[in-house]
Amino acid sequence: MAATLSIDLCTQQLGQDGNGRNQWQPRTEAASWSVDETALLLCDVWNNHHCVAAVERLEAMIPRMGEVVTALRNRGVQIIHAPSDTMEFYEGTPARMRVLDAPEVTPPPDLEREDPPQPCDKSDSSDTPTLDKAHFDSDKENGAPWTRQHPGIDIDQQRDAISDHGPSVYSFMEQSGIENVLIMGVHTNMCVLNRTFAIKQMVRWGKQVALIRDLTDAMYNPARAPYVSHDEGTQLIIAYIEKFWCPTTTIEDILNCGNGLTK
Repeated sequence: MAATLSIDLCTQQLGQDGNGRNQWQPRTEAASWSVDETALLLCDVWNNHHCVAAVERLEAMIPRMGEVVTALRNRGVQIIHAPSDTMEFYEGTPARMRVLDAPEVTPPPDLEREDPPQPCDKSDSSDTPTLDKAHFDSDKENGAPWTRQHPGIDIDQQRDAISDHGPSVYSFMEQSGIENVLIMGVHTNMCVLNRTFAIKQMVRWGKQVALIRDLTDAMYNPARAPYVSHDEGTQLIIAYIEKFWCPTTTIEDILNCGNGLTK
């Protein structure tokens, strides 16, 4: 019998309290996902960023991200690295070719989903604008500062896959029998939701998706609405995802009790 990944999936549903008032109610359901049908996708875990604080927050998560990658890979979960705009760095590598060689599969028509506005203004998303200017002007020429995935995340060239193109990722998943997708990475209100390989599109293509909510970070400036701290802004985005797009889970769920895997 194939091993399964046992995790709690958290969502929020709109209901009514005892007085008939609408309120969002948290809901947790236990799920068992076959490791043979599950992928872990790393969204834009880059080696650099124009926002200094975003770099610092990602650096703090990298050790735990690496731990999750290793634990799930060792138990048969497919690892997909998706550092957008850096595919030239991986040209010709086995992990990159593994996706390019997958037979093309036309994705199904998008499922209809409600897509309400997000709770945080992201028009000026960096919370360290003065530091960013000094860093970007002195350290980087014109263009994006990221060139590859963060080197703190190991890529197993014999088993992993690399792509930043949604239809190619979908084709690879179909070839590999992947129906369930765990997602971690940055940034929650931008790439993690909106990339062609990320939450919204995978949900629209019918995949079961879950965000690892304590291995993500938003791009949000507390000087913008709703005028809360950066951490509170990230939590608002996570709650938005739980309400409208997909459930979330945690590092502990994945790593505890023998890394959350049973026979």
